[in-house]
Amino acid sequence: MLDMELIRKDREAVATALAKRLDPAEVNRALDEIQRLDQERRALITEIDAERQRRKAEARAYAEAKRSGGTPEPVAPEAERKQLAELESQLDEVQSRLRSTMSELPNLPADDVVAGGKEANQVVRTFGEPPAIEKVRDHVELSKALGLVDHERGVKLGGSGFWMYTGMGARLEWALVNWLIEQNIQAGYEFLLPPHLLLDSAGFAAGQFPKFYDDVYHLDKQSAPRGQFLLPTAETAILGAFQDEILETARLPMKAFAYTPCYRREAAGSHSDERGTVRGHQFNKVEVFQFTLPEQADSALAEMVGHVESLVGKLGLHFQTSLLAAGDASAAMRKTLDVEVWMPSMGKYKEVSSVSWGGDYQARRAAIRYREPGGKQTRFVHTLNGSALATSRLFPAILEQFQQADGSVLVPEVLRDKLGADRLTPVR
Repeated sequence: MLDMELIRKDREAVATALAKRLDPAEVNRALDEIQRLDQERRALITEIDAERQRRKAEARAYAEAKRSGGTPEPVAPEAERKQLAELESQLDEVQSRLRSTMSELPNLPADDVVAGGKEANQVVRTFGEPPAIEKVRDHVELSKALGLVDHERGVKLGGSGFWMYTGMGARLEWALVNWLIEQNIQAGYEFLLPPHLLLDSAGFAAGQFPKFYDDVYHLDKQSAPRGQFLLPTAETAILGAFQDEILETARLPMKAFAYTPCYRREAAGSHSDERGTVRGHQFNKVEVFQFTLPEQADSALAEMVGHVESLVGKLGLHFQTSLLAAGDASAAMRKTLDVEVWMPSMGKYKEVSSVSWGGDYQARRAAIRYREPGGKQTRFVHTLNGSALATSRLFPAILEQFQQADGSVLVPEVLRDKLGADRLTPVR
């Protein structure tokens, strides 16, 4: 969440940054409430501290009088002791309301992130040229003709928004996952295989809860009294694994990645932009993550974006990289760049990776810190994450960009050894 000290010192700067994402009136109402609760909290802390000091002084005086043989003053009556308990209860309530209100605010967009939604996104780089295809067939038609994906049986198994890879399609999907794992290991990321069921605390730490609580699949409270959900992205798991830890400064930046299926309740559309495997309730993704010192964050973001771009480039796909406007980026992130592949059947680009810098927003929620060598004070780390990559978008991009006039699809060179084929041919 946001830094309370920054809100106290420079409310105007905070309000200006948040107005890139929220209605200014809504921002000011939230900041008014936060500052009111903060003042109430501080006043209660002062009152409680003073009462505790008074009681300590009384206790010392009572003990001293007993030792010297004098007549000690009576200790505070029971009514006053109850008053302290009431003050402490009030403080707990105010702190809970302040934390709840603070947790609902998004992160502050970086200075170079503009206001607005998708219409304000800025293309910063383009790689290659769109392939020249005389008669474009979409990925759903191709996957059916090539026997790669069984959508009907996927729906039979899981309902709308699910599919089943079959034959060479399953092998292509697995080849992609394995190749991405190898590439991320070579780039210096530590491989993790986390649980797919996470506690609600991990969702809060990542900034997905409470706002997006209903976007994931939850276990019922009887089965999971502490609250558990199916992870929507490995970002949530990697971050959550280090909650409440002080990381060794010498190890920063700390780089990790994980492969997991991702489970999301978002609707799978039937129009051309979201058909096939482009959007669904379960898909495979390899996620990279970094914990850094604040001064390392800029170079880490550039390195991560370059790494993701190199992966898509090695597959031979035409793509672009865009800087997202504040309203189109994740609420937990200060800055996001999307890597987007060209989809010939749609005549547009679709995101295969969002690479984001969260500043210390997630680290505050997760209490992940570092300590300077020889120092006593701790500071919050910065977090960065990115898909490297989401295969359910790569799969259709490969089919469409590498389709041939005879109905076959060329396999990207880097995957041919893993797949044992250089071309996918129609099922006879």
